[in-house]
Amino acid sequence: MPALTTTSDGFLLHGRPLRIISGAMHYFRIHPDLWADRLHKARLMGLNTVETYVPWNLHQPDPDGPVVLDGILDLPRYLELARAEGLHVLLRPGPFICAEWDGGGLPSWLTADPDIRLRSSDPRFTGAIDRYLDLLLPPLLPHLAASGGPVIAVQVENEYGAYGDDTAYLTHLHQAFRSRGVQELLFTCDQAIPEHQANGS
Repeated sequence: MPALTTTSDGFLLHGRPLRIISGAMHYFRIHPDLWADRLHKARLMGLNTVETYVPWNLHQPDPDGPVVLDGILDLPRYLELARAEGLHVLLRPGPFICAEWDGGGLPSWLTADPDIRLRSSDPRFTGAIDRYLDLLLPPLLPHLAASGGPVIAVQVENEYGAYGDDTAYLTHLHQAFRSRGVQELLFTCDQAIPEHQANGS
């Protein structure tokens, strides 16, 4: 059971009411030497949660190479600093992140294929996602709430309802996270338009 659950009018964390007061703090846009300072200032502002995207194109610049998790991309360290500061984290790994980020974070080696159907159940696309998650998620699992970490929820895709309605794709992502050990609450983010919410959920 996930640490964060929903009620008719809010959230419970480990069975206790939680009001999420969150702000965006993207680790890959901040020098690592400043992470602790910025997280501390976020808590002093009154936040109890930070959210961050995870840019696929930075973490896996080479389709056959390892996932990069050092320097400005040391996401495990960022998550540990958030925990030390007493902040919860909403993790938004995409695979498409928007974020005013080039290509929504999709790697150039993937988007260069003119035949691939991006953000769909095209097995070439979902296969690439699966290979990426196989590498990305194991180092992050200790930082999920189920293991005592700060990550209380994980977003699936981003504003997908404004883009498509491939339910098989969203189902694949749901199963991809669950089968790799993500027990936390999964959520989507869509505009408050009924059609978008229906297509993106």
